[in-house]
Amino acid sequence: MLKKNDDIILEITDITNEGNGVGKYEGIAVFVPYTALGDVIVCHIVKANKSYCYGIIKELLTASPYRIENDCPAYKKCGGCSFRHFTYEEECRVKQKFLEDAFYRIGGLTPEFEEFQGADTVSGYRNKAQYPVAEQDDRAVCGFYAKRTHNVCEYHKCDLQPEIFALIVDDIIEYVNQKGIKAYNEETHKGLLRHLYLRQGAHSGEIMLCYVLTDINKRNCFTGINKILVSKYSEIKSVVFNENKTTGNKILGEKTITTYGNDNIYDIMSKNNISISPLSFYQVNTYQAEKLYGKAADYARINDDSTLLDLYCGAGTIGLSMAKKVNKLIGVEIIPQAIENAKYNAELNGFDNCEFICGDAGKIAKILYERGERPDIIIADPARKGCTRDTLEHMKMMSPDRIVMISCNPATAARDCAILGELGYNAVKVTGFDLFPRTTHVECIVCIQKI
Repeated sequence: MLKKNDDIILEITDITNEGNGVGKYEGIAVFVPYTALGDVIVCHIVKANKSYCYGIIKELLTASPYRIENDCPAYKKCGGCSFRHFTYEEECRVKQKFLEDAFYRIGGLTPEFEEFQGADTVSGYRNKAQYPVAEQDDRAVCGFYAKRTHNVCEYHKCDLQPEIFALIVDDIIEYVNQKGIKAYNEETHKGLLRHLYLRQGAHSGEIMLCYVLTDINKRNCFTGINKILVSKYSEIKSVVFNENKTTGNKILGEKTITTYGNDNIYDIMSKNNISISPLSFYQVNTYQAEKLYGKAADYARINDDSTLLDLYCGAGTIGLSMAKKVNKLIGVEIIPQAIENAKYNAELNGFDNCEFICGDAGKIAKILYERGERPDIIIADPARKGCTRDTLEHMKMMSPDRIVMISCNPATAARDCAILGELGYNAVKVTGFDLFPRTTHVECIVCIQKI
């Protein structure tokens, strides 16, 4: 039996969906971060249990053929990336395996897995960043939460973000410290500035700057820096303040005030003009999302007579990408501001065949069924927790020919597809998409047909 502080020679034979390498030592699974498939290491045991252990690399004896040099100084402190130490080709292979394992093991399903869609670029792809701000050594710092903690790792020149985000954040934090503006303290619940939140249109270049404060009435203390920023960075088209008085982990509150420019910024998604508000959902990797939506249209097999129901529609981007090719589009989203965005986006692009409804997906699905709606295709793009069984049952009651499920969590997608299997719908094809290169996240799209 292994004990804490033992040193063993270990070959890494698999990668977990949390990004840890795993090897077997006398039948015991040993999990080791920052390893790659094929690494042979001297592993130092830091936590020992009867059936599994955790270790760290003490010495790299033989490097995996997939191993590369990490290029980020914050890699082992920040909780964002997990795969910067091996090739992107290997990352895509690992993610495809995550996806297949979820459907086989969790869902008990054997769909056809199509070619995994890796990203064209692994740098600067995020159109959104939310930076926590904290007080360290009597000064405000900004960065990202360290892995499995709420300790802020002071680093915001993240390779996944556009370079301009770091420049803007640098200017704000310098100003905050010059003026003695206090960062929020999660333990005492004192301080003003909680988060800096930036969004940018990937095609338009437009930037929205959002400050998250504990008291929105104190926003005037940022007037000086905002004048500097909008003069220095022409890309900034909107400056807003959001108030969050809660003591939990939620980043944004409900109250938002615009102090410069527009309430929204604009971008292009799948050839449509899109208005984006601070609270509306918008895929963070625009170029990969456009590929994803194209695949969704392929799976949906829409035509001029189709009625398309888009559940969890956000600002409407998925449904609107197909609106020209269907007879009727119905979108459902629980966030009121996102629904207002969706309605405006339909108007902005000249679509008059769209209806957008604000409410819980399951409850609205029931209402739509009761009013006689029988969509030909349902697209569902739920949050990580997936769909409720009630929602899936009401989807089935409307008897669509096909359901296209988009998910950022293969585990809940597999679970939901297994439930749909019980309800008479078969998951026939799955395609994985890498919307979040260098992280453990995997997006997938599932073609589900009536049996």
